[in-house]
Amino acid sequence: MAIAPDHEALVCDGRRLTYRELSDRLERLHGALLGFGLAAGDRVAILSFNSIEFIELYCGVPMAGLVQVPLNFRWADPELAYALEDSGARVLFCDRDPGPLADLVERVVRIDDGEYEALLDGSTAVPFEPASVSEDDLAGLFYTGGTTGVSKGVMLTHRNLITNAWNTQVIQPMTQADRYLIMAPMFHAAGSVGVLQAIFVGATQVIMPAFDPGAMLDLVETEGITQTLGVPAMVAGTVEEQLLRPRDVHTLAVYAHGGSPIALEVVRRGIQAFPGTQWLHLYGATETAPLVTGLPDEVELVDDERGRSAGRPCMASQVVIRHPDGTPTSVGEAGEVTIRGANVMVGYWNKPEQTAAALRDGWYWSGDVGRMDAAGYLFLLDRSKDMIISGGENVYCTEVEDALYTHPAVLEATVFGIPHERWGEAVHAVVVLRDGAPPDLGADALIAHCRERIAGYKLPRSVEFRSDPLPKSGPGKVLKRELRQPFWAGHDSSIA
Repeated sequence: MAIAPDHEALVCDGRRLTYRELSDRLERLHGALLGFGLAAGDRVAILSFNSIEFIELYCGVPMAGLVQVPLNFRWADPELAYALEDSGARVLFCDRDPGPLADLVERVVRIDDGEYEALLDGSTAVPFEPASVSEDDLAGLFYTGGTTGVSKGVMLTHRNLITNAWNTQVIQPMTQADRYLIMAPMFHAAGSVGVLQAIFVGATQVIMPAFDPGAMLDLVETEGITQTLGVPAMVAGTVEEQLLRPRDVHTLAVYAHGGSPIALEVVRRGIQAFPGTQWLHLYGATETAPLVTGLPDEVELVDDERGRSAGRPCMASQVVIRHPDGTPTSVGEAGEVTIRGANVMVGYWNKPEQTAAALRDGWYWSGDVGRMDAAGYLFLLDRSKDMIISGGENVYCTEVEDALYTHPAVLEATVFGIPHERWGEAVHAVVVLRDGAPPDLGADALIAHCRERIAGYKLPRSVEFRSDPLPKSGPGKVLKRELRQPFWAGHDSSIA
């Protein structure tokens, strides 16, 4: 507030708050939380679409010495119940009827029916006491998406989140003049990555409650959005919409993407759809708060080998590629991406074995397969669990997906391994074609297209065509586990 008290801080669905108003609301939220009888370190869960209230809780709960627990609104009740019980949440703020979830907490506060506003209206503003919160105190439990199994509560401290804000400011700078669009869900790191950074510099944050490609472009046009970040599925959707029904997007200076690897062809189409916009590839994980590397000059490098990279490590992150025994790989050699820095989590809540496996000698083992060149550019090849081993050869799904995306008829594509008696695993592709694609386009044509771009052993051995969009998690990642499961029924379930 001291930087720009009367500058616009938050915009959402016609509501607008200045930093002075936001500060007052946060102090009244603090007063309300004190009235709940909570102790330092108690958990406060948030189940909500993106909103002004979400940002207030994201900031206000940790500032009060409590621990926020954002929940994935796409989860089923059993998954939500697991996170509430595992975290030990005492209070649940939600924008819907909590149903049986209400029995798992001591108090529910509804955002959607006026209860939250009434709570703030009836509360006395209580200034925060920064000295009462240590940088090593837990700020949040961020549950992973659960696309590969039971969700884990990632423990992030105040130091982790503040370090990430500085990492972001270095790789994707903001000023008070910026208007940043939040379009990824805020329970996910892609949605909350810039929240603290924007507040530090006094920028304006425009909030989309739920993502829609057309609505996103409308906001860029009407609100003069200068920066945003989306996961690849969101980026692809906005690119297609802009090419079909263009809006005035000249104010958009930076379009960042992260959350999972993106096909280079989507970036190329994005450069065409958003001329004059700088594209920025960000890589990280919930466990790293999340930023690890960034590629800020993606437009200039799109036709260069380094255009396929995730850039170089951020200010506070060290990255080393390692063999399974922990020894570093040679330059250009593939191995597991390990990360060290003040942004790395302190562990998984209530999961000592998983914590010990992920955190070794001060390094976070990401589960991502990558390599680094001599200049320190990180090239992500695959998730270790997704890498296909076919006939003794390693096949990285992203390479095959990139080849598929270069076909002009391909709208969405994903690749994974399925059982094969001779080779162990075979490469299988699931593809969604664009409207207007040639009706006779089949698997043979797509495989022939890929043959011109990748080695024979990497080619899809089978292609499945779908008319509906690929299934995705709440953050927008393709649910390969769901697509792969039927093929592995009766086989080694650990692969599925």
